[in-house]
Amino acid sequence: MDAAKRVVIVETAAHHFFHNGYAATAIEQVAADAGVSKVTIYNQFGDKRALFAAAVESECEKIRGHFSLEGTAKGPIRARLFDIGQAMHAFLFRPEMMQFERRIAAETETEPAIGLAFLEAGPWRMKEAFGAWLAHEAQAGELAIDDPMLAAEQFVSMCKGMGDLERRFGTSVSNAERDRRIAGAVDVFLAAYGVRQH
Repeated sequence: MDAAKRVVIVETAAHHFFHNGYAATAIEQVAADAGVSKVTIYNQFGDKRALFAAAVESECEKIRGHFSLEGTAKGPIRARLFDIGQAMHAFLFRPEMMQFERRIAAETETEPAIGLAFLEAGPWRMKEAFGAWLAHEAQAGELAIDDPMLAAEQFVSMCKGMGDLERRFGTSVSNAERDRRIAGAVDVFLAAYGVRQH
Protein backbone atom coordinates (compact mmCIF):
# COMPACT_ATOMS: atom_id res chain seq x y z
CA MET A 1 0.00 0.00 0.00
CA ASP A 2 1.32 3.44 -0.85
CA ALA A 3 1.90 5.89 1.98
CA ALA A 4 -0.78 8.32 0.79
CA LYS A 5 -3.51 5.68 0.92
CA ARG A 6 -2.43 4.61 4.39
CA VAL A 7 -2.64 8.22 5.57
CA VAL A 8 -6.19 8.50 4.22
CA ILE A 9 -7.24 5.32 6.03
CA VAL A 10 -5.66 6.37 9.33
CA GLU A 11 -7.13 9.89 9.17
CA THR A 12 -10.57 8.52 8.31
CA ALA A 13 -10.35 6.02 11.15
CA ALA A 14 -9.21 8.75 13.56
CA HIS A 15 -12.24 10.86 12.63
CA HIS A 16 -14.59 7.95 13.34
CA PHE A 17 -12.91 6.88 16.58
CA PHE A 18 -12.77 10.45 17.90
CA HIS A 19 -16.38 11.27 17.07
CA ASN A 20 -18.08 7.90 17.60
CA GLY A 21 -15.85 6.05 20.07
CA TYR A 22 -14.31 2.62 19.61
CA ALA A 23 -17.35 0.35 19.83
CA ALA A 24 -19.49 2.41 17.44
CA THR A 25 -16.79 2.64 14.78
CA ALA A 26 -17.23 0.02 12.06
CA ILE A 27 -14.37 -1.06 9.81
CA GLU A 28 -16.87 -1.19 6.93
CA GLN A 29 -17.70 2.49 7.34
CA VAL A 30 -14.04 3.49 7.63
CA ALA A 31 -13.29 1.52 4.46
CA ALA A 32 -16.19 3.12 2.56
CA ASP A 33 -15.24 6.65 3.63
CA ALA A 34 -11.56 6.06 2.84
CA GLY A 35 -12.38 4.60 -0.58
CA VAL A 36 -10.83 1.19 0.05
CA SER A 37 -12.11 -2.30 0.71
CA LYS A 38 -12.53 -3.77 4.16
CA VAL A 39 -10.04 -6.47 3.14
CA THR A 40 -7.44 -3.79 2.39
CA ILE A 41 -7.75 -2.43 5.94
CA TYR A 42 -7.48 -5.88 7.50
CA ASN A 43 -4.49 -6.73 5.31
CA GLN A 44 -2.72 -3.49 6.26
CA PHE A 45 -3.57 -3.25 9.97
CA GLY A 46 -4.62 -6.74 11.05
CA ASP A 47 -7.61 -5.84 13.21
CA LYS A 48 -9.70 -2.98 14.56
CA ARG A 49 -7.55 -2.50 17.66
CA ALA A 50 -4.40 -2.08 15.55
CA LEU A 51 -6.22 0.46 13.38
CA PHE A 52 -7.29 2.28 16.55
CA ALA A 53 -3.68 2.36 17.78
CA ALA A 54 -2.51 3.74 14.43
CA ALA A 55 -5.19 6.45 14.60
CA VAL A 56 -4.18 7.48 18.14
CA GLU A 57 -0.48 7.52 17.17
CA SER A 58 -1.29 9.68 14.17
CA GLU A 59 -3.23 12.15 16.33
CA CYS A 60 -0.38 12.37 18.82
CA GLU A 61 2.14 13.14 16.07
CA LYS A 62 0.45 16.54 15.82
CA ILE A 63 1.89 17.53 19.19
CA ARG A 64 5.20 15.65 19.18
CA GLY A 65 6.79 18.16 16.81
CA HIS A 66 6.65 20.75 19.57
CA PHE A 67 9.29 18.85 21.53
CA SER A 68 11.06 16.83 18.88
CA LEU A 69 14.82 17.30 19.01
CA GLU A 70 14.80 18.72 15.47
CA GLY A 71 11.65 20.81 15.67
CA THR A 72 12.06 22.67 18.95
CA ALA A 73 12.67 26.39 18.68
CA LYS A 74 15.88 27.78 20.10
CA GLY A 75 15.98 30.29 22.93
CA PRO A 76 15.93 30.35 26.74
CA ILE A 77 14.79 27.10 28.36
CA ARG A 78 12.07 28.99 30.26
CA ALA A 79 10.48 30.27 27.04
CA ARG A 80 10.72 26.88 25.36
CA LEU A 81 9.07 25.11 28.30
CA PHE A 82 6.29 27.71 28.33
CA ASP A 83 5.68 27.15 24.60
CA ILE A 84 5.57 23.38 25.12
CA GLY A 85 3.12 23.83 27.98
CA GLN A 86 0.84 25.94 25.78
CA ALA A 87 1.01 23.43 22.92
CA MET A 88 0.20 20.52 25.25
CA HIS A 89 -2.68 22.45 26.78
CA ALA A 90 -4.15 23.32 23.37
CA PHE A 91 -3.81 19.71 22.20
CA LEU A 92 -5.23 18.00 25.28
CA PHE A 93 -8.08 20.41 25.96
CA ARG A 94 -9.66 20.42 22.50
CA PRO A 95 -13.38 19.59 22.87
CA GLU A 96 -13.08 16.55 20.60
CA MET A 97 -10.14 15.21 22.65
CA MET A 98 -12.08 15.58 25.90
CA GLN A 99 -15.08 13.86 24.33
CA PHE A 100 -12.89 11.07 22.95
CA GLU A 101 -11.21 10.45 26.32
CA ARG A 102 -14.60 10.23 28.04
CA ARG A 103 -15.83 7.69 25.50
CA ILE A 104 -12.70 5.56 25.66
CA ALA A 105 -12.72 5.63 29.48
CA ALA A 106 -16.34 4.42 29.48
CA GLU A 107 -15.63 1.66 26.96
CA THR A 108 -12.56 0.58 28.92
CA GLU A 109 -14.84 -0.48 31.79
CA THR A 110 -16.15 -3.33 29.67
CA GLU A 111 -13.07 -3.87 27.49
CA PRO A 112 -9.85 -2.97 29.36
CA ALA A 113 -7.70 -3.75 26.31
CA ILE A 114 -9.05 -0.64 24.58
CA GLY A 115 -7.76 1.57 27.38
CA LEU A 116 -4.38 -0.14 27.28
CA ALA A 117 -4.19 0.31 23.50
CA PHE A 118 -4.95 4.00 23.93
CA LEU A 119 -2.33 4.48 26.66
CA GLU A 120 0.35 2.65 24.67
CA ALA A 121 -0.33 4.47 21.40
CA GLY A 122 -0.94 7.90 22.88
CA PRO A 123 -0.05 9.13 26.38
CA TRP A 124 2.83 6.74 27.05
CA ARG A 125 4.45 7.49 23.67
CA MET A 126 4.03 11.19 24.33
CA LYS A 127 5.71 10.83 27.73
CA GLU A 128 8.61 8.91 26.15
CA ALA A 129 9.10 11.64 23.54
CA PHE A 130 8.92 14.50 26.04
CA GLY A 131 11.15 12.59 28.47
CA ALA A 132 13.70 12.15 25.68
CA TRP A 133 13.58 15.90 25.01
CA LEU A 134 14.14 16.66 28.70
CA ALA A 135 17.05 14.19 28.81
CA HIS A 136 18.57 15.91 25.78
CA GLU A 137 18.24 19.32 27.45
CA ALA A 138 19.85 17.91 30.59
CA GLN A 139 22.78 16.57 28.54
CA ALA A 140 23.11 20.01 26.96
CA GLY A 141 23.44 21.53 30.42
CA GLU A 142 20.08 23.35 30.35
CA LEU A 143 18.46 21.20 33.07
CA ALA A 144 19.58 18.95 35.93
CA ILE A 145 17.29 15.89 35.80
CA ASP A 146 17.98 12.38 37.07
CA ASP A 147 14.63 10.86 36.03
CA PRO A 148 13.38 12.50 32.79
CA MET A 149 10.24 10.32 32.59
CA LEU A 150 9.10 11.34 36.08
CA ALA A 151 9.94 14.96 35.30
CA ALA A 152 7.86 14.73 32.10
CA GLU A 153 4.83 13.55 34.10
CA GLN A 154 5.31 16.29 36.67
CA PHE A 155 5.51 19.06 34.09
CA VAL A 156 2.39 17.97 32.20
CA SER A 157 0.41 17.53 35.43
CA MET A 158 1.38 20.99 36.67
CA CYS A 159 0.52 22.62 33.34
CA LYS A 160 -2.93 21.06 33.36
CA GLY A 161 -3.59 21.95 36.98
CA MET A 162 -7.29 21.89 37.87
CA GLY A 163 -8.05 22.66 34.23
CA ASP A 164 -8.50 18.98 33.51
CA LEU A 165 -11.27 18.64 36.08
CA GLU A 166 -12.81 22.00 35.26
CA ARG A 167 -13.10 21.22 31.56
CA ARG A 168 -14.49 17.73 32.21
CA PHE A 169 -17.22 19.17 34.39
CA GLY A 170 -18.27 21.91 32.03
CA THR A 171 -16.32 24.95 33.24
CA SER A 172 -14.33 27.01 30.77
CA VAL A 173 -10.77 28.07 31.52
CA SER A 174 -9.72 31.54 30.38
CA ASN A 175 -6.55 32.06 28.38
CA ALA A 176 -5.19 34.19 31.21
CA GLU A 177 -5.77 31.42 33.75
CA ARG A 178 -4.24 28.86 31.39
CA ASP A 179 -1.13 30.99 30.94
CA ARG A 180 -0.89 31.68 34.68
CA ARG A 181 -0.90 27.95 35.39
CA ILE A 182 1.66 27.20 32.69
CA ALA A 183 3.98 30.01 33.82
CA GLY A 184 3.66 28.75 37.41
CA ALA A 185 4.40 25.20 36.27
CA VAL A 186 7.54 26.39 34.47
CA ASP A 187 8.64 28.32 37.58
CA VAL A 188 8.22 25.30 39.86
CA PHE A 189 9.81 22.98 37.29
CA LEU A 190 12.88 25.19 36.93
CA ALA A 191 13.12 25.63 40.70
CA ALA A 192 13.45 21.83 40.91
CA TYR A 193 15.37 21.07 37.71
CA GLY A 194 16.93 24.31 36.53
CA VAL A 195 20.68 24.67 36.42
CA ARG A 196 21.89 27.15 39.01
CA GLN A 197 23.83 30.04 37.56
CA HIS A 198 26.97 31.01 39.52
